[in-house]
Amino acid sequence: MDVQLQELVEKIRKDGVETAEAKAAEIIRNAEEKAQAIIKAARVEAESFALNAKAEAERSEKAAISSISQAGRNLLISFRDGITAALESIVKKETGKAYDASVLKELVPQTVKSWVAKTGQDDIAVILSPADAAKLETELTAALRSEIAKGLVIRTDASLDGGFRIGTKDGSAYYDFSADSVAELFSAYLNPRVAEILKSVAKGL
Repeated sequence: MDVQLQELVEKIRKDGVETAEAKAAEIIRNAEEKAQAIIKAARVEAESFALNAKAEAERSEKAAISSISQAGRNLLISFRDGITAALESIVKKETGKAYDASVLKELVPQTVKSWVAKTGQDDIAVILSPADAAKLETELTAALRSEIAKGLVIRTDASLDGGFRIGTKDGSAYYDFSADSVAELFSAYLNPRVAEILKSVAKGL
């Protein structure tokens, strides 16, 4: 009886140990599986974060390059406009200076006579600034005596800074030789040249 009891106790102990060992092994296995899953998920997340960070960095770089390029274009445009405005001002000023009394005294009669010869029109008007008209009235009257006798008149226009206009009395047709008009002709050539020069400079930077 004692032997059988001893064997029963040993069997129970053995079964318990085996069960405990099996349970422990299962717990360890589950823990390892969970650990592997966590590591895998962490690796995937890390790779995703790295990809997102790289994409964001590339987006930021592109945005920065675009902003710098736009700022550069704006600066060049502003610089071009500033140079063009300054040059136009110089052209206008120098053109006005070129139309001094000595030039107008010779140029106006020549232009009027050429107009009359080409168009056959005598009923025309010469328009000057008040200041130029006051300076040149005597000389022009003498130089254009025959044209004045046929109907030519000399008028003034306070909006003229320099130069002159010649046209029909009713204003239906005229040639504009004013300082502003001539300066605009020069400026029309000047603007594309300035743009061309700036493009050439920008390429060399």
